[in-house]
Amino acid sequence: MATENSNPLHQRRPRYRGAYPRHFAEKYKELHPEQYQEEIAKVVRRGQTPAGTHRPICVEEILTVLQPQPGEVGIDATLGFGGHAVELLNRIRPGGHLFGLDVDPIELPKTEARLRQMGFGPDLLTVRKMNFAGLLKLQPELPAGVDFLLADLGVSSMQLDNPDRGFTYKNRGPLDLRLNPEHGQSAAALLRTASEKTLQKMLLANADEPYAAAIAAAVFQRRETIASTTDLTAAVKAALEPLPLHNREEETRKTLQRTFQAFRIAVNDEFSALEQLLRALPSVLKSGGRIAILTFHSGEDNRVIRAFETGLAHGDYTAISEDPIRPAPQERYDNPRSKCARLRWAVKA
Repeated sequence: MATENSNPLHQRRPRYRGAYPRHFAEKYKELHPEQYQEEIAKVVRRGQTPAGTHRPICVEEILTVLQPQPGEVGIDATLGFGGHAVELLNRIRPGGHLFGLDVDPIELPKTEARLRQMGFGPDLLTVRKMNFAGLLKLQPELPAGVDFLLADLGVSSMQLDNPDRGFTYKNRGPLDLRLNPEHGQSAAALLRTASEKTLQKMLLANADEPYAAAIAAAVFQRRETIASTTDLTAAVKAALEPLPLHNREEETRKTLQRTFQAFRIAVNDEFSALEQLLRALPSVLKSGGRIAILTFHSGEDNRVIRAFETGLAHGDYTAISEDPIRPAPQERYDNPRSKCARLRWAVKA
């Protein structure tokens, strides 16, 4: 029998079938990368992202655009796992400072702890739990403006891989989809209250979904019983079942991706937040300040293009990217999640 002075009982590692663990909670080595560096390297070599981590995209391209220098002040508006931030922090010291923003209350404390352990103290890094839509709230702390700003608009792998967050159709979990589970309503709650017409509009506006009408009808019909990711997946598959799809497996996969994206954007009001960020950018940047924004679908990319073109016409920017910068072929091969990324930039007048 254990006593007050005895050591805690040893906890056995999760058991799983097969050569590799399939479920998130079973991937105990990936979830503790500091203890299993060799295993993590094997996962990366397989072209996969280790569970609970995130591989930053277009790192070298972003550094070329932002040109961070010692002593400069910058903002990472989407801190995430901190991969981009590490590269920026290493280039702005000595004397520089980075503000790292993120809305996710689950992942942000983990990222801050990890960055502090790497030696990035409060003199170099300020971490804030906030949505980049509220960027202007930082102005009192940055009266002279900042030298650069990065916004990586993609959902992080930590969020996608954790079934408890409900971001993917691939794993069963609660249909949540909130970047900040402490704020607003879940996707399941949204679907229960939205009209069929509203659901169709979400699918069209947020994902250009070609089967929007059929999916909206199926989701609306089942709205009271859709509580999990598998419930929504079943509704989408039911909507597609009578349709003559050219490649049923591939078109179903893409449709599920677009559907989850559309409802995630709606739940988090992502387009409104992005538009607020884009309006605020000229006010927080110094003259000559650099902006880099990574987008992952047309809804984001088109808004960035319009804002940059309008800013150039009004004299807010002296230069903007004419064409998007895409991840290099090797990166797209090594990290399949980078394939749809587009990097756009602007320089403050």
